[in-house]
Amino acid sequence: MSVIAGVIQFDRPLHPSDGTADFMEAVQHFPGNAFETWEDPSALLGCRSQWITPESVDERLPYRDEQSGLVITADAILDNRGQLFEKLGIGRDRRSGITDSELILLAYRKWGPETPRYLIGDFAFVIWDAGRDLLYGARDLLGSRTLYYHRGSNRFSFCSVIHPLFALTGIDKRLCEERFAEFLAIPTLLDAVDVHTTYYADVMQLPPAHAFTLQEGKLTVTTYGSLMPEESLSLGSDDEYAEAFQEIFQESVRSRLRTFKQVGVTLSGGLDSGSVSGFAARMLAKEGKSLQAYSYIPERDFIDWTPRSMFADESPYIQSIVDYVGNMKANFLDFPGISPFTEIDAWTDRLEGPYKNFENTFWVKGIHEEAARQGVGVLLTGARGNYSVSWGSAIGYYGLLLKKLQWIQLYREISMYGRRLGTGRKRIVRAIRQQVFPERASPFQPGVPPIIQADFARSTGIFEKLSQYDVGLRESTYQMLREREDYFSNQAVLSMQGTISAKSSYRLGIWERDATSDVRLIKFCLSIPVEQYVKDGYGRSLIRRATKDILPDKVRLNQRTRGVQGMDWVHRIIPRWPSIREELRTLCKDEQASRYLNLMQVKESMDMAGSAIKPEQADDPHLKLLMRSLIAYRFLKRMK
Repeated sequence: MSVIAGVIQFDRPLHPSDGTADFMEAVQHFPGNAFETWEDPSALLGCRSQWITPESVDERLPYRDEQSGLVITADAILDNRGQLFEKLGIGRDRRSGITDSELILLAYRKWGPETPRYLIGDFAFVIWDAGRDLLYGARDLLGSRTLYYHRGSNRFSFCSVIHPLFALTGIDKRLCEERFAEFLAIPTLLDAVDVHTTYYADVMQLPPAHAFTLQEGKLTVTTYGSLMPEESLSLGSDDEYAEAFQEIFQESVRSRLRTFKQVGVTLSGGLDSGSVSGFAARMLAKEGKSLQAYSYIPERDFIDWTPRSMFADESPYIQSIVDYVGNMKANFLDFPGISPFTEIDAWTDRLEGPYKNFENTFWVKGIHEEAARQGVGVLLTGARGNYSVSWGSAIGYYGLLLKKLQWIQLYREISMYGRRLGTGRKRIVRAIRQQVFPERASPFQPGVPPIIQADFARSTGIFEKLSQYDVGLRESTYQMLREREDYFSNQAVLSMQGTISAKSSYRLGIWERDATSDVRLIKFCLSIPVEQYVKDGYGRSLIRRATKDILPDKVRLNQRTRGVQGMDWVHRIIPRWPSIREELRTLCKDEQASRYLNLMQVKESMDMAGSAIKPEQADDPHLKLLMRSLIAYRFLKRMK
């Protein structure tokens, strides 16, 4: 992991009075193993390195290739090193000592602007070619690393975090009102639809799957690839699909274990993180390492109010995974005394902007901090598993069978599904019918009431802009066959999730790596028949079949109950509710807030929430609106 930065001057030599020295000093203040710079009269590149992989130890970035004169600064871990070695003709005797940044530079020497198409992994890199007066950079397909830039009249500057850029002259800390309007107007967890802007008017971002070229002062930003498979895959039997899936999933996990430090995993009681843990623990045992598992559990005095089909405390299922898999050390963490409210400032600073998924931020931060204390370098997750390895809604698939009038198969599946769940066919048929023919008895309402001030919405034209997108402002019909494609082609969602992952660990020296979102794995999952995901009364059938003897049946075959993390968030803020209400009253008197936030709605939601709140209000849209309003307010105050 590295924080990379650079400045290119077009018409005159760089000078410290332009703020370049302060810019690099801000980058240097990030924790890490080494800080280096490289410069010539018109270019300055820098990097604060945080060594993670064995090859990166003692790596010095920026790196200059003496033969070509190319200079690279990179924040990258590549997962297809073996494939690249073969394509680039690198002998086996040289491979162990080549860093990922050197490998990217060698790839660029061969393929030029086509380089990102050949790379698999997490990366953001920038290459300076002084001989051609050209700067080239790229961000990975899933947006797992971040890259921001400013394009001035005679200067181009970039950094993998935003705030160091404000040390440069001509870059002001001004609010981008269009981006902030998106945040306030979108009622779902998505923060924005524009993948190029940030919350700062003078700073842009490079979207996932994009590259830029800067030559003779002209900046060109283009897409270079897609997560969609080139063709469908047809195999001979169910077992062949499961075996092929298992092979590629194991490679995804294996490639993410490459660290000289300890390996950790965020472990819930479900299929995604459980499957990652099961494969990782076995592989690490062969290296003489154990897997550190970090699991969030509610506070001890929390009384679970969720329905019987859900459970807020997943520890029984987590423990069954740990016991069955072996070679794992369980860390059950309840983080007493902290809450979504106590962590607002820390997360706003860390993400360099407002955020919406506040219910889980406090324990995500806590897990990263505990993992760092225990010397973890790579923290595995299964964050995108619902759309890749464990995709496959049984009810959604049965809806497809109903539309296709495949009665015999539908009857067989419903009967088996009912036996698995211990429920009658009538209830299942009713759920299928509701999905295929949704009732529209009442007008559609967004999940969270509007938070944006009406005049601000009109001046920005935000609702006209958002009308082109499915962001929770209108009724949306579920389409199973489009679900994954829509997700993996939505750069706004990918960028948001990748940014949270990258920035949540920049200051701790941990690289969060999602083994369920390997490009090769995603393309495989998207290429096989839908029938592989629902079989014999089991939704998410493929991962269940592929983890036989990897996970305990208590977890592997469970589809009666599901874990719901963060359901104790209201329980945690109850002791601070008077302070929260007081801050909300201050917000409602704030002149700056009144320009952007719907203060009438904030006051109404305060009345609806009441002076005393209960844990079972965790899904209350008014409480969620109040928390989002506080986060937006705190961010605005940091803009002053």
